Amino acid sequence: MSAAEEVLPQPPLITEDDLRKCRESGDYCPVLFEWYKYVGILCNIFAYIRPESPSLKGVPAAHFSVLVGLLNRAARLMHSNVALSHEGLFGETTGIIDRCIFESCVKVSWLCLKGNDEAFSRYIAEGLKTELEFKKKINENVNARGGAVLAIEKQMLASIDRCIVGSGLSERQIDAAKKLPDMAAMIDQLGHDRLTYVVGQRIGSHHVHGTWPSLRMHYLEEDKSGYWLPRSHNCPTHVNQYVFVAFVVLAALDSFFIFVYQDVSDLEIFSNLLKSVRTEIETINAEVIGKDFDHAGI
Repeated sequence: MSAAEEVLPQPPLITEDDLRKCRESGDYCPVLFEWYKYVGILCNIFAYIRPESPSLKGVPAAHFSVLVGLLNRAARLMHSNVALSHEGLFGETTGIIDRCIFESCVKVSWLCLKGNDEAFSRYIAEGLKTELEFKKKINENVNARGGAVLAIEKQMLASIDRCIVGSGLSERQIDAAKKLPDMAAMIDQLGHDRLTYVVGQRIGSHHVHGTWPSLRMHYLEEDKSGYWLPRSHNCPTHVNQYVFVAFVVLAALDSFFIFVYQDVSDLEIFSNLLKSVRTEIETINAEVIGKDFDHAGI
């Protein structure tokens, strides 16, 4: 067994009896939940790969930090969903978190596809532009009162400066950086069809922003008189969430491996692992929705 294989956890043991129970009940959440957990564990493990590992290419430190930060975000959010949905509930909340996972993973794949300084600088600068605007407003307030700095303003300015210094970019570079493409453009550049964007981003927006479809799905129910009234705490996490999010994370991990690994044998091991996990999930999901399943291009 190679060193790479030694760090890999064992996949969930799904027995034929487990599947029989799912077929009888029509509920495949118990087994797909286990595979979802496993994908989250893999994401967590690979987010902690050490940059000095001899198996890796010489990826710039800033690039590596962005990628493992996004993967760690995805892993921790998946862990949150596991904690929330282990009894099948909190569908209104897991849907919001799914959208966050989706965005992080698309950005991992897009950054790995581009693989250049400009793409990573644009990503880093995107968030820091808000910090610069905040800093400008604080300084305007300070100047308006004749230079007197409040204690809370001093703390905020120091925090902003630390964030900027840690980015490796100057304020001038942040200001000059081009805006990131939107999610639709990123997904298109990754070669996925429009359905991926609609499912992952647009429908996910319902849950984040509380649109009427979201209220109708999670927060309201119609009573006998025809009024829509508050729904009780009984919103399930849908079985499709365990499948779609797992696929998105597996795709991001695959992009990450190709981008950072130079050891061909390790890359092959990890690539085969991701393929096998995807196949297991697809096989189970085929029973959920039939043989004509199309995984939305992810």
